Amino acid sequence: MINSKIIGNIGEATAENYLKNNKYRILERNYKNKIGEIDLIAEKDGEILFVEVKTRTTEKYGLPREAVNLQKQLKIRKVAEFYLLVNKKYNNKVRFDVIELNSKNEIIHIKNCF
Repeated sequence: MINSKIIGNIGEATAENYLKNNKYRILERNYKNKIGEIDLIAEKDGEILFVEVKTRTTEKYGLPREAVNLQKQLKIRKVAEFYLLVNKKYNNKVRFDVIELNSKNEIIHIKNCF
């Protein structure tokens, strides 16, 4: 059985390739600071995307997107604020997306979801 870390890494690589194939430029992968981590940071048409990737091999515990609860959203926002400040990108438009890879091997890109 493959552990959840490996499944997560595969999901992030799949999401990164999906974004690249859709003309997004990847700025960061697994961006970390003292507050937390964001899976992918991308850019397209001057808009910065902060992307949480969720991968599930079963729906036993719900849909992947359901794991991005309010607490997780608030943490991602704080990490994003820090990233924008440090990289002097605070004048850019921003968006928070979730990319889920579900048990049917579908990629579902939920744009501007929080």
